[in-house]
Amino acid sequence: MIGKEMPNDRLSRVRDVFVFCCLTGLAFSDADSLKTEHIGSDDAGNMWIHKPRQKTSVMSVIPLLPYARRILERYSVDSACMERGKLLPVCSNQRMNSYLKELAAICHIDKLLTTHCARHTFACVALEYGMPLETIAKVLGHTKVNMTRHYARLSDRAVL
Repeated sequence: MIGKEMPNDRLSRVRDVFVFCCLTGLAFSDADSLKTEHIGSDDAGNMWIHKPRQKTSVMSVIPLLPYARRILERYSVDSACMERGKLLPVCSNQRMNSYLKELAAICHIDKLLTTHCARHTFACVALEYGMPLETIAKVLGHTKVNMTRHYARLSDRAVL
């Protein structure tokens, strides 16, 4: 999906927001309300998102991976984002889900994509790469690891 050429700007934006959520685990509402004040760096120069979840107010602490940083940079000069005071070009959840159906068809993805799929994707990939469930829970802003288990469907590789 990342490397696929999009036929228009609308789908490019939807793809970027979806991929950003896949890389960060942010829920749709948290991606929509992401602002400059939520981004910071540590002494080693690593960038982080520190943002309370919209749904629960629990603080999420999320490492900002290089590709996610590039997405933020891409929209740092976007007039629509600047007008809204937001970092990402997020449309309504209903429109995003509708556009994600188009995106799935263009990318030959035989799955119903929704904004919420991004959180599941993040959790599954993080598990696949060996991130502990407790850490994933903190990134997702969950207060209990059992909530995270719902998102993380274990793959054969993660079980081994």
